[in-house]
Amino acid sequence: MTYNAVSVSELNKYIKNKFEDDEYFSNVLVEGEISNCKYHYTGHIYFTLKDENSLIKSIMFKTYTSHLDFKLQDGMKVMILGSVSVFERDGTYQLYAKAMKQLGKVGDLRAAYEALKEKLEKEGLFDNSHKKQIPIMPKTIGVLTSNTGAVIRDIINVSTRRNPNVHIRLFPVPVQGEGAALKIAEGIQFMNENKLADVLIIARGGGSLEDLWPFNEEVVARAIYESKLPVISAVGHETDFTIADFVADLRAPTPSAAAELAVTDIQELQLKLKGYQNRFRQALIRKTQLMRLQYEKCMASRAFARPMQMVNEQYMLIDKFVKTLEYQITQKLEQQKAKAQTMILKLDTLSPLKTLARGYGIITVEGKNAKSVTQLKQGAQIKIRLQDGEAKAKIT
Repeated sequence: MTYNAVSVSELNKYIKNKFEDDEYFSNVLVEGEISNCKYHYTGHIYFTLKDENSLIKSIMFKTYTSHLDFKLQDGMKVMILGSVSVFERDGTYQLYAKAMKQLGKVGDLRAAYEALKEKLEKEGLFDNSHKKQIPIMPKTIGVLTSNTGAVIRDIINVSTRRNPNVHIRLFPVPVQGEGAALKIAEGIQFMNENKLADVLIIARGGGSLEDLWPFNEEVVARAIYESKLPVISAVGHETDFTIADFVADLRAPTPSAAAELAVTDIQELQLKLKGYQNRFRQALIRKTQLMRLQYEKCMASRAFARPMQMVNEQYMLIDKFVKTLEYQITQKLEQQKAKAQTMILKLDTLSPLKTLARGYGIITVEGKNAKSVTQLKQGAQIKIRLQDGEAKAKIT
């Protein structure tokens, strides 16, 4: 008897096809609790969905994770829409999630968180225009957190290491549980009214959404917004975001990071000041050298070496201009003199005295030159002008 054996791959492929042929498995709605949740660097999420009696391996590809409005965490109850199929390589069936919704109290808190966030954002509580500057060298750091635990110790250790002279003023408040939000808001108001610090740090360690809820309440958000003192929010882990983070003037990923942001490192500041001092010294040296070179260049110039030479040269130039001007005036006078003599000669040529010298005379009647005999009437008195004088006569 012969048997036709199939390979493992063929068997897994056959089973996978059976799953895919079943319409029930292509769109299944299932509820359960998240466990073993892992975010892969590719963007896919691997987790296990379980209930009291059973579990199923699950995956949500990056294509669908972008539509999630919450972060998957172990212990979270969810409702998933997806499909069930076989992963041929391992021969295991698993749930491929396409959409997901939170269930229970955590889901209600998430919905309340999103609603309050949207409301406060519309009111402008998150606007950067309302953010206050964190002082560079605060003398007193006000810390609102639990008076026990690692948070306050971390803040004290980091702050004193960076600046031993800084003063930490702790205002102990509950950081979770009922009534914690009101205590935190009252603490912020008290620190402001009494001006007990230069900057405030609101801090607590990580936890679930329920643990961090006091920092998502409206009373805390408005107390931070109305604070005259700058507020740094350091709530939860680096990936946790609360309403307080959005309203605060500055958000720190951890309480230790908040202390680093609030307190300037004295040693680093001293090194920076020394660096500035060296830069200023070098700049002053370069400026002095440049000014010395300019001074030496000026002193070596002709104006400083022989200051009267330029004056004397100007005197010589003036003398030259004076001589030129005198020459031009003399020439002009000679020209005008020659011109005048020419005119005199012309006038002399045309002078009536020249005519008289040739034997002619001038007869005037009643002060007017006689040009016609008609002017010489009988009995008229006339004057006769000759070369050497005048004579009077009467017409007869």
